Parts: sequence; structure tokens; C-alpha cells
Amino acid sequence: MLYYIHGYQSSPNSSKGFIFKKTLNAIPIKYRNSEPEDLTIKDCISEILNQIKDDKNIILIGSSLGGFLTAKTATLNKYVNTLILLNPAIIPPFVDINKISGIPKRILNDMKDENLFRKSINAKIFLLRGKKDEIVPDLWISEFAKAQKNKVKSQK
Repeated sequence: MLYYIHGYQSSPNSSKGFIFKKTLNAIPIKYRNSEPEDLTIKDCISEILNQIKDDKNIILIGSSLGGFLTAKTATLNKYVNTLILLNPAIIPPFVDINKISGIPKRILNDMKDENLFRKSINAKIFLLRGKKDEIVPDLWISEFAKAQKNKVKSQK
């Protein structure tokens, strides 16, 4: 089954969620019941795992924060076999989160998961980067790609 996991300021009913549902029959996942700034990464992951628990052939599409949640979910569910990451907000270990604005520090701290850079994810990974994305730095995406021995496909 194909699932879509949205970004920080987005929702499962966003334009991306609608397009993926309409064109790919993807199931948009609602992983929080709060304002973005009130979310807890652990609770988001638990909700995603709960929604995919009965599936044994999982493909996850994740955008921005959803890319991080998607990658983390893949490390916790052995049935995730493919990740499609769109400008994933996966923070490299060397990044100083005190220099990042727009997301509470407690969330950024939870998003800084060194295991995503130290351990290989046991799934096919497709990394897509939009060249005009102003939220997720290119460096984050390229560092994650290197750590996972992957390549990044850039979109115009």
C-alpha cells in the first residue's frame, strides 16, 4: 500500500495529499491532532505506525518533516520497502539547531536523529529535491543521501 506523510505546516488534505490520493491512490496519513508547534515526534511516529500496522508491503512518500517521519518509520517497521522522500527535513548531526527558526527547539531536537546517518535503512530510497525549496537546505539532503549511499534527483 502507498501512503503519503505531509510536512510540518501541511495536512493530509493539502494539494500534495490530494494529488497523491487522486493520481497514485495513496492514503494520506493524519499523524497529529494539534497545531504543528504542539506536535511530539514520538506521538507522530506512533500514529503512523498504527495506521500502517496491518500492511505487509509498504511504500511511504514523505515531504519535508514528513520525509523525516517516513525515514524514521522505516527504521521501526520491517514491512516498509520503499521510501520516496521529497525535500526531507532530516537534520545532519553537525547542524546547530539553535540557528534554525520556525520550528520549536524541542521538535528540532527530536528530529536530529543520528541513527538516520549511522545506520542503513533497509528500504529502497528515492530522494527528490526541489531546487526552489527554501525550507530544507540542500546540505541536509545531500548528507542524508551520502549516509544512505544514495543519490539525489533534483527537480526544477
